[in-house]
Amino acid sequence: MNKSATGLALGSALVLGLAGCASSDTAPTDGTGSHWYQSKVVCGIAGGLIGGGAGYSVTGHHDEGTGAAIGAVAGATAAALLCHHNTPAVADSDGDGVPDNIDQCPGTPAGVAVDAKGCPLDSDGDGVPDYLDKCPGTPAGTEVDAQGCPVEKAPEKPTLVLNDIHFAFDSSRLSADSQQTLNVVAQRLVANPDVAVRVEGYTDSIGTSAYNKRLSQRRADAVSSYLSTQGVAASRLTTIGYGESHPVATNATRAGRAQNRRVEIAPVDTGADSSSN
Repeated sequence: MNKSATGLALGSALVLGLAGCASSDTAPTDGTGSHWYQSKVVCGIAGGLIGGGAGYSVTGHHDEGTGAAIGAVAGATAAALLCHHNTPAVADSDGDGVPDNIDQCPGTPAGVAVDAKGCPLDSDGDGVPDYLDKCPGTPAGTEVDAQGCPVEKAPEKPTLVLNDIHFAFDSSRLSADSQQTLNVVAQRLVANPDVAVRVEGYTDSIGTSAYNKRLSQRRADAVSSYLSTQGVAASRLTTIGYGESHPVATNATRAGRAQNRRVEIAPVDTGADSSSN
């Protein structure tokens, strides 16, 4: 075959090869989104070889080297350009500027500012995206609602444990020092007329559960009655006896049992259901 024929054949191969490299619609099998022969490197090498051969075959005897070099450069450049155009673009379905293949928050509403992962910005870190946050700048660690605003909690009403209210064993009679403690409690309640309280009585574990429950009720009633004599309206006082339940110390020792024979006063909402006497 003479050089003209060889050149024609190689030129045709160049055109067909690069066209196939650039336009193949056959699905790739390696999961990369493109065929191996669509790589810029592979296409460039192939184009260089074909172009070099074509340049060599169509030049004269003295210009074979120059023709081959020029053809190789031209072929490699053409191949790389053709294959470059064939590289599939990664879609950005929600138009947030982050390609779908790395977008960790697909479906972001249009116009919403996102981070590098495609997720809406959350400047105060409260878990509510800025575009939904109606209370931006919430302090760290603050519990918020679905709108990003702090959740308002009702203030806790601490229970007042009257450690100085003592009862003799199997008795509901208040001692003198217990009355002094209750005088202070009564003064505070009189100064806060909107506060209603529940007086809770407890016992140690000696005796039957039923008896201890009745005894604790008598102790709670005794405290409530004394507070009433000190100016606290009876309507603000409710009582309940819990017996030996809810111990605060061991019942195995005398000191522990003394701690369990106690009275607690807990603020309650006015009108709340409770046992009363």
